[in-house]
Amino acid sequence: MAYDPTMPEVESPLAAALERVGDRWSLLLIEALLEGPRRFNELQAGVSGIAPNILSDRLKRLESERVIRSQPYSERPLRLAYELTAEGQELAGALRLLADWGSRVARDAEPLRHAVCGTPVEARWYCPTCERPVEGVEAEQVQRV
Repeated sequence: MAYDPTMPEVESPLAAALERVGDRWSLLLIEALLEGPRRFNELQAGVSGIAPNILSDRLKRLESERVIRSQPYSERPLRLAYELTAEGQELAGALRLLADWGSRVARDAEPLRHAVCGTPVEARWYCPTCERPVEGVEAEQVQRV
C-alpha cells in the first residue's frame, strides 16, 4: 500500500502501549504492584534506585492512565496505598514475557520458574480458537487485522 499523506497515521498497538507504560520506572512499579496493594514507602523500598519525585510522578501518571488506583489509608495526613486496576492486572502477561526475554539474554538473570517443579517456564503464543500453540512460520505471520 502506498503512503497517502491525507490519511491519518494509525498508531501501532505497541506504540500505544509504550505511550502509556513504556518507561523503566512504570514497568517496575507495575511489577511491584502485581503482588497486591503497596504504600508509597513500600514501593520506594521495593523499586531499587527510584527517587521520590520520580515515584510520585509515575504513580500520578499511571493513575491518570487507569493502570493503578489509589486508596487512602490515612486521612490526616493523607496517605495513599496503590493497587493495580483490572487494566493494570492485564499487563502481568506482558511483563512476564519481558522478564522471560530478559532472563534469556542477560548473563546473570535467573529465569522464571514453575513454582511446583522448579523448571524454567517458556512463553508461547497460543490461539484459543484453534486450541493450540502458534509456532514457527505461523508465529512469524501473526498480524493485526
